[in-house]
Amino acid sequence: MGDLKFEKHAKYILSIEKEKDGFESVVMEHLRMNGAYWGLTTLDVLGKLGAVDQDEVVSWIMQCQHESGGFGGNIGHDPHVLYTLSAIQVLALFDKIDVLDVEKVANYIASLQNEDGSFTGDIWGEIDTRFSYIAISSLAILQRLDKINVERAVNYIVSCKNLDGGFGCTPGAESHAGQIFCCVGALAITGSLHHVDKDLLGWWLCERQVKSGGLNGRPEKLPDVCYSWWVLSSLIMIDRVHWIDKDKLIKFILDCQDRENGGISDRPDDAVDIFHTYFGVAGLSLLEYPGLKAIDPAYALPVDVVNRIFLGK
Repeated sequence: MGDLKFEKHAKYILSIEKEKDGFESVVMEHLRMNGAYWGLTTLDVLGKLGAVDQDEVVSWIMQCQHESGGFGGNIGHDPHVLYTLSAIQVLALFDKIDVLDVEKVANYIASLQNEDGSFTGDIWGEIDTRFSYIAISSLAILQRLDKINVERAVNYIVSCKNLDGGFGCTPGAESHAGQIFCCVGALAITGSLHHVDKDLLGWWLCERQVKSGGLNGRPEKLPDVCYSWWVLSSLIMIDRVHWIDKDKLIKFILDCQDRENGGISDRPDDAVDIFHTYFGVAGLSLLEYPGLKAIDPAYALPVDVVNRIFLGK
């Protein structure tokens, strides 16, 4: 079965951060904020966040903020709710939310809510339940959910529920594990999980486990490590995680490691990247793998960080 290469994965993440002109840095340039969140959260779950210069990261994050209050994926890039959540999450990891003008950020996010309760990602107007989750999660962490019409936001998400129990990106769109996480997560944060048919959805999510033990995002697709997060976190939030074979899933994730150089890939023997390294480690944390910090399935942040925000612990 092998074991998780804690040191190698930490070293891999730190090396990407330093290589500003390497291939991975170049293709990630426009979404470096997401990369920072994936990498730093992984380091925290591995217990290695101390290796990072926090002040340098915080200073860079604040340079990505716009007049509007939103954040871009990198310095000089347009603001989007997606990068705004990652910025808030990284600041939360470092216990540095207080560097933000919370009112300004909250107003930016609230400005993206539409009349029907849905959210657009930025000024260009694309609507997706991902953005509903992101807006709700961001405002919850900032403790400013009062800025939006939560009831309408919830009703819009519920309107995206399908007959199979799953959720799509807009009403009538097919169920997909990534969207299910976004919808279930948003409903969990707003105390609205009673809208979910837990047995029906739980069954659909359990059907995502394939012979290798890995999980896919929808029927007939290949397994991918990232669904270890999307599917598992959803199952935990609806209390149906005991319906899958956890040991087989752990083995699948561990088989996707680069044992020499660190990092985790989408499936065994593929090239590793920061995205799948995060989702692999986060998935193992949800599976209570020994030595990893616990991660919160709704907020996708370590449990101790979430407790610090909401309980002041």
